[in-house]
Amino acid sequence: MASGTSRDVLGRGLRVLGQAIREQPRIFAVAVAGSVLFGLMVIASAFVVGGVVGEVAAPAIARGSVAGGTLALAAAALFGISVLRVVGIFGRRLGAGYMQYRLQADYRRRVTRRYLDLPLSWHHRNATGTLLSNANSDVEAAWYPIAPLPFAVGTLVMLVGAVVALFLTDWALALVGLAVFPALFALNVVYSRRMAPRQARAQRLRAEVSGIAHESFDGALVVKTMGREAQETARFAARAGELRDALIAVGRLRGVFDPMLETLPSLGTLAVLVVGVLRLRQGAIEVTELVSVAFLFTVLAFPVRAIGWVLAELPRSVAGWDRVRRVLDATSEMPYGEVTLDPAAPTPATLAFHDVHFGYEPAEAHLPGTEVLGEVTFTVPAGKTVALVGATGAGKSTIASLALRLVDPRAGRVTLDGVDLRELSAASLAANVALVAQVPFVFDDTVRANITLDRPGVGDEEVWAALRLAEADGFVAALPNGLDTMVGERGTSLSGGQRQRLTLARALAGRPRLLVLDDATSAVDPRVEAAILAGLRAADSAAPASILVVAYRRATIALADEVIYVEQGRVVARGTHADLLATVPGYADLVTAYEQAEQEREQSRPYDEVSPPLTSGLEVEVDR
Repeated sequence: MASGTSRDVLGRGLRVLGQAIREQPRIFAVAVAGSVLFGLMVIASAFVVGGVVGEVAAPAIARGSVAGGTLALAAAALFGISVLRVVGIFGRRLGAGYMQYRLQADYRRRVTRRYLDLPLSWHHRNATGTLLSNANSDVEAAWYPIAPLPFAVGTLVMLVGAVVALFLTDWALALVGLAVFPALFALNVVYSRRMAPRQARAQRLRAEVSGIAHESFDGALVVKTMGREAQETARFAARAGELRDALIAVGRLRGVFDPMLETLPSLGTLAVLVVGVLRLRQGAIEVTELVSVAFLFTVLAFPVRAIGWVLAELPRSVAGWDRVRRVLDATSEMPYGEVTLDPAAPTPATLAFHDVHFGYEPAEAHLPGTEVLGEVTFTVPAGKTVALVGATGAGKSTIASLALRLVDPRAGRVTLDGVDLRELSAASLAANVALVAQVPFVFDDTVRANITLDRPGVGDEEVWAALRLAEADGFVAALPNGLDTMVGERGTSLSGGQRQRLTLARALAGRPRLLVLDDATSAVDPRVEAAILAGLRAADSAAPASILVVAYRRATIALADEVIYVEQGRVVARGTHADLLATVPGYADLVTAYEQAEQEREQSRPYDEVSPPLTSGLEVEVDR
């Protein structure tokens, strides 16, 4: 793999650069124009300096005096060239920087947008740290050569002009130039091929280090409570050490080739002086021409390095581009239809599962998938509450995900008011269906911002109505700044029950016609939970909706109009809570076990609706 990368890295890297030029042609043209102007002024300065030395300085030394007008003309020429060089540098750097940062910003948006478009099944197969690296360091790496690219293109123009100037001056000196410049390019190609596998490995390790760090920080509560600090530190240190060694290998190769790349132009200048002195003695050239050529080689040494910079960064660019394209070209799509449902309809929606089968795709393509659901058929009638009950791993949360079209069934249909969810537009689905997840997520923002999410038509009046329905208006009103209170990262200034009610209010503020609760009130007091569910079921509710609830508590289950009992991905019984208790032994045993566990939890850890702000960054569920 590494050798293949080495062989084609130049061609692939040039294609990446071509993509950048096609996307930002005008900015690139401005940058190249500045670079070409700079290159032409470098060539001009060489001949002006040669003319000043041969026609002004040398005669002045011989005469012992210098004419003021001649000196002023020489100074004006040098000053004019310097001004134009500054203009060229400004245009080149401004254009290159603007092009690079614009491409990086654009592709960060594209990658992030693609993340949001891809289904959960794709995200399940990709580590969060890798995805963070794709959107950050990989995008940066892909467009890193853009900064020196206009300089390198201008340098190519300058080199062509320099070779032409050399042939017009003297063929022998031109041959020296023709020997030095190809040697520089050849050395850069060898360098690029050697660097390719090292840069690819370093880029991959960056993602792995980011993934381990993210996992450790996200699981900080587990790490701290289980005393795994030393093990996590060692795990991170081991991978960080690999990244260090990979970067050292990159630096070591740079250390070998950079002096060679710096030395070649200097050797060229020395060769020009040796050949030039011989040609001068032969009378083939004059002092003015020798000085011009020697000065030209001296000033060309730095611009020629720009080509080396581009070639040196191509391996890193190719590695980053491949990782970015892996995301942008991902084919696990969930295209939406164009059918719309009226979210302002006064009646709740009807949800129906029709012989639904579902299985998660394997992490590796050659492995078989895992069947999770089979032959699932049931209906949530308009305005009714249906509870999903089953043991852990029975498929309840998967059913909830299908109801919101977070995933699509392998077979069968899920419909809303008779319309297949796959035929609905994304906007219509989001407007009609809302989820309150098992683990509440709260943004590091104000209470108001967390509930409104900048949705049109959700003002303070709607916010307070949703809070009242979620039994959250009391604690929000008691917060220091009410709706303007900052809740901290992931809501660390709130208790678990408060976070759950806040996320419930967020869902209700959009007035969904179908509400899916995935064990969404587990961290609140049972009495509060009963009040919330009773409010949602009330005929005069501010947000009338059908409700599909993943439930564990007997009190929650008893409030449902119908209970769907699930075992191993199959619906094995349905009916009222009382009917299932009397006729299904497995259901009765499970609910009884849930009730006993709930009583033990209440006795050992009472519910606490007030949790002080945490300063350690860890989330302590004091009421769960």
